[in-house]
Amino acid sequence: MDKQLLEQTKKECARGQKRGLHFIMASVIIWAMVAIVHFTGLPIETKNLLTFCCTCPLMPLAWLISKPLGITFNDKENPLTSLGIILSCAQLPYLLIVMWVYAAVPDKMVMTLAMVFGAHLLPFGWLYNSRAYYIMAGMVTLGALVVGLMYPPQVLALCMVAAEVVFCLLLMAENKKDN
Repeated sequence: MDKQLLEQTKKECARGQKRGLHFIMASVIIWAMVAIVHFTGLPIETKNLLTFCCTCPLMPLAWLISKPLGITFNDKENPLTSLGIILSCAQLPYLLIVMWVYAAVPDKMVMTLAMVFGAHLLPFGWLYNSRAYYIMAGMVTLGALVVGLMYPPQVLALCMVAAEVVFCLLLMAENKKDN
């Protein structure tokens, strides 16, 4: 594939997938659920187990959100849509680290999960030609580290909700430029 065709295919993928806005909107809901869990009086091990459970509805939520946004959830016409799925799945092995933290340092599990989430955003900057992804990958990863070391998990979860809302707004602005 020549460079010009690749760039055109990336542009079509970004436009058709609206730069993954449906997934980022779903993550706002996920992080809000994590915040609610961590505001409960449950033991930290239970909160962390429920945190893992909160991440499970990501795909169905993203699919539901994609409908009113007019996003074809799995665009088989564009080969780069499959790459987006692979890039998302690339974070799965890192969840083993999060699981280890669950057992070894339970108070830092949400921080580790947020850092893995933030880091996984980086390659989407290339896929979607999106400055927002590059910026948020760094800000979320470093911000999660700083906030996670200084504050309890519920504060970090609320910060993640705020960061994801800002991310949605940035993506909406980038998507608007495509129209």
